[in-house]
Amino acid sequence: MSDPAETPIAYDRIRAVEWNNGAVKLIDQRKLPASYEHLRLESVADVARAITDMVVRGAPAIGVTAAYGVVLAARSRYREDPAAWKTAIEQDLQQLAAARPTAVNLRWAVDRMRGLLDGVSGDPAPALLQEARRIHAEDIAANHRMGELGSALIEPGSGVLTHCNTGALATGGYGTALGVVRAGVAGGRIKSVYADETRPWLQGARLTAWELVEDGIPVTLIADGAAAHLMRQGRVQWVIVGSDRIAANGDVANKIGTYAVAVAARHHGVKFMVVAPTSTVDLETASGADVPIENRDADEVLGCGARRIAPEGAGAWNPAFDITPAALIDAIVTEKGVVSTPDRDKIAAMMAA
Repeated sequence: MSDPAETPIAYDRIRAVEWNNGAVKLIDQRKLPASYEHLRLESVADVARAITDMVVRGAPAIGVTAAYGVVLAARSRYREDPAAWKTAIEQDLQQLAAARPTAVNLRWAVDRMRGLLDGVSGDPAPALLQEARRIHAEDIAANHRMGELGSALIEPGSGVLTHCNTGALATGGYGTALGVVRAGVAGGRIKSVYADETRPWLQGARLTAWELVEDGIPVTLIADGAAAHLMRQGRVQWVIVGSDRIAANGDVANKIGTYAVAVAARHHGVKFMVVAPTSTVDLETASGADVPIENRDADEVLGCGARRIAPEGAGAWNPAFDITPAALIDAIVTEKGVVSTPDRDKIAAMMAA
């Protein structure tokens, strides 16, 4: 199998996650854009901590990282006790799955790797590494397919708005929503790209803008609160976002602020597109009301980077995600196709295809 770190076409050079000489190699996304650094992780505990601490983020990238983390866990457990490693590894799998609760790709990847364990004899690392590489390669291929499908919906000459980071840094490579942007720019359909800054972690400012600048794609950064005004001026025709979980009825969990952008888009006649692989679809979650929403440390809102900006004594509420109802979504794009005006029946049909 080819190495998923290979970069076959234009706008596909960045890899947030790699398997490198027996370890997981991650771009430390907390440091971008000021510093481009990698971390080398050799234990499953380090991988789980990196996911929790936002060294790596974005649902597909978390899933790929977790798959490689299972390889590290199996290698370690087998060395400790070749006879009992399958029992001992279960606590490692649970540690990975609990690293972040909202993104369903994490659980999906861990469950897929778990499914191989019973059939493995002898040293499990080679077989598990092959499967982790397969997960990685499939994600990249899916992103390219979604880029083609999503960009085909966009009229030539359009302006688009993104929220959070949904590019190579959030996936195995190329990107989901940002993959559509890349394909749309390459195909001449997108003339201008706007990116919300995305408080409190500023993924749009630090990561999306960095990726687009690296690719030579012009990008205009806006404050989150400027999105509705931008739409009112007619500068964008599509909002394109990713997702951390899509419920069975088409409701979408994504970075906090997505819901507000969707409401503004509907009011101003701007179309709203969600781009995510089918591994993000959770048919066991009936609706957005059933999605567990991760609440993070208040300090992320009370400060910016390492600097506190709020007065001592002020509190903060810091949900990492919100729910955009299916009724506000014009299209969900997966590698299986496009679901227009999504609902429960359409999502089920797409997943069964």
